[in-house]
Amino acid sequence: MCVASKNSAIVLFSGGLDSTTTLAIADKNSSDLIALTLNYSQKHHFEIEASKKIIKKYKNVCHVIFDVDLAKIGGSALTDDSIKVPESETTKGIPITYVPARNTIFLSIAAAYAEKNNIKDIYIGVNSIDYSGYPDCREEFIKSFEETINLGTKRGVEGKSIKIHTPLIHLKKSEIISEGIKLDVDYSLTLSCYEPSLSGEACGKCDSCHYRKEGFRDAKISDPTIYKK
Repeated sequence: MCVASKNSAIVLFSGGLDSTTTLAIADKNSSDLIALTLNYSQKHHFEIEASKKIIKKYKNVCHVIFDVDLAKIGGSALTDDSIKVPESETTKGIPITYVPARNTIFLSIAAAYAEKNNIKDIYIGVNSIDYSGYPDCREEFIKSFEETINLGTKRGVEGKSIKIHTPLIHLKKSEIISEGIKLDVDYSLTLSCYEPSLSGEACGKCDSCHYRKEGFRDAKISDPTIYKK
């Protein structure tokens, strides 16, 4: 059970590159953190395992793994066994790796946790520059959702608003990586790949691997990711 203080914050934390950088930024700004990892029945478990390894470094962080079965909805290459993860996205528009309403669901759970624990700050590592074009990673979505939760929660209507922080929203992937290095993030522990091997090696071909590799290259930082040979 996590015990929140008046300076606590919640971080949506997947164990990926962006969310780990966001965790490091939040750790710098808050005295106590609740890292909320959503186990949403994605095809592989490596994100969850990565989050457990990373969190050991942060002594003032309480880790919560919350189960929500988005495979029952399906409709995404990340949750639906009948849909293959593409090696590279060549079609225009929203890619098949988009999980229907994922960040809406995740932020709703985070908001409920925040209200129950009297927490006013939520951090999420969405990015609207080097990303796959998901609609729930855009700044206008975050602003709209923040307004919605403050209209629809007891805390919000009593004047104790909840703030959603998006420190990476306008950063290139290379800038995110450079910021993380300054904060001593160990990117070798993070996982970005949509379809890793059974031993956890990144495929090196999916959209997420593409942005990750490009980010390390542009930042002129050695990529610690283990890719399939």
